Amino acid sequence: MSRMHNPAHPGEVLKEWLEGISVTEAARKLGITRTALSRILNGHAGISADMALRLAEALGTRPELWLGMQSAWDLWQAEQRPRPHVEKLLAA
Repeated sequence: MSRMHNPAHPGEVLKEWLEGISVTEAARKLGITRTALSRILNGHAGISADMALRLAEALGTRPELWLGMQSAWDLWQAEQRPRPHVEKLLAA
């Protein structure tokens, strides 16, 4: 069952939240490197549980928001790739 659209990578959403704040400043406040934050913002790295907790504390959100976005993006990406045939483990 395929989803209808490609959900935004959480880094794209985070870019909007950080509008007006430099990557360097945001990274410092989050306690991570500028490179690590840049990789997330550019969709080259995902949101870990630790990062979700940092974002929640820094932005006043819930960590589940960030992990949910990451999970939706990961699932959509996986659905786009071919997979080998899988057989049912239990009888219906």
